[in-house]
Amino acid sequence: MKKNLIIAFELMALMIFLSGVAYSQGIGLVDVRYAEKIITVGGPTADIPGYSSIAIQIAVDAIKTRGGGTVKLNPGSYDITGPVRLSDNINLKGSGKSTILKKCNGFKTSYIIDADWGMVKAVVKDASGFKIGMGIELSDDANNGGWEVTTAIITDIADNVIYFDNPTVNDYIAAQNGVVSNGCSIVEAVNAQNVKISDLLIEGNKATNDYINGCRGGGVYIHKSKNVIVENVQVNEFNGDSFSWQVTEGITVKGCEASNGDGLGFHPGTGSDKSTVENCISHHNKGDGIFLCWRVQNGVFRNNTVYANLDNGISIGHKDTDNIFENNHVYENANQGVLFRNENEQNAGHRNTFTGNTIENNGVAKESAGFYIGGTTHDIVIKNNIIRSTGKGNQKTAIIVGRNSSKVTAEGNTITGLKEIVYEKK
Repeated sequence: MKKNLIIAFELMALMIFLSGVAYSQGIGLVDVRYAEKIITVGGPTADIPGYSSIAIQIAVDAIKTRGGGTVKLNPGSYDITGPVRLSDNINLKGSGKSTILKKCNGFKTSYIIDADWGMVKAVVKDASGFKIGMGIELSDDANNGGWEVTTAIITDIADNVIYFDNPTVNDYIAAQNGVVSNGCSIVEAVNAQNVKISDLLIEGNKATNDYINGCRGGGVYIHKSKNVIVENVQVNEFNGDSFSWQVTEGITVKGCEASNGDGLGFHPGTGSDKSTVENCISHHNKGDGIFLCWRVQNGVFRNNTVYANLDNGISIGHKDTDNIFENNHVYENANQGVLFRNENEQNAGHRNTFTGNTIENNGVAKESAGFYIGGTTHDIVIKNNIIRSTGKGNQKTAIIVGRNSSKVTAEGNTITGLKEIVYEKK
């Protein structure tokens, strides 16, 4: 009798388990207890057949429970309504440019009650364009840039109240044009390490989406993370920075392309140490091609092509020290080829070295220099570069040393078609 009861309980447990697996398969989930270290997404033969950010996130969360692994995206166009959030030890791998992550159309509405600091809900005028799982950005006229905005994911919607997972970081006032939009990153790694993102195309759909500042988001966005590789990823037409990483260590971006964005191309910043950017292309972006923000140090930028951006080619500023730039081609950008921004001596971008670069034909929008060293900047080495004008643009001078800058070593450079070096008068 006892033996029969044991068998009966075992059969009951097996039936419950099998019904759970069947249910999971029916809604596109994976039984992670038996999943391999690779989970595929996209198409009828994939572990998760959907083509959406929700399907990708299911795979990411499943592989996370295994301690990490690879989420492989098959060819196809994926509808992105919220950021794909990566965790430790996860490799998000596409199938090349045939894997397209396309941002959904934008939607925004105003608050009808203030969204105060620390809240996880907002009462809005119209919630009809939002859905659970959608990425959002909250702001108002006083808090609409940099670290001032709040980004989150919607967890629930009840009538005209939306709930989200990240408490607001400011008081957002309805009377000051308080707005919530579905602007968000496409792929992000936040508080993560040992992550790789590779072999895919991101289409940002900037024509219908609100702008999101690079401190809080990007086509690819990395924050408070270390040892992340981004390889063979193109971000096109994103309404913000194409690639942004903030408060990081050991970020490697290689073989990537930032194109036609409404922000910066590549934006390392906020204390990012030991970044490597190589074999990348940045072009036709509204801001700078490569923008070093605050405290970008001990980095290597090599073999990159930076052209036709609507501001500077490369911009260096606040405590951006001890970086190496080699074998980059910077040309036909609207303003300076390389700009050192106006910082005081304590905070300037000292001890940066440029070797083997070609800087040519910049100043498409106005008269410029190959290198403009502003602020109280010192110990800059510009050695064995080609700096030239061939008639395009308005790059009139190879190197301009600002009135307060000093200790600029310029030697072995090949300079043609323009003034070699100009020292501004104090």
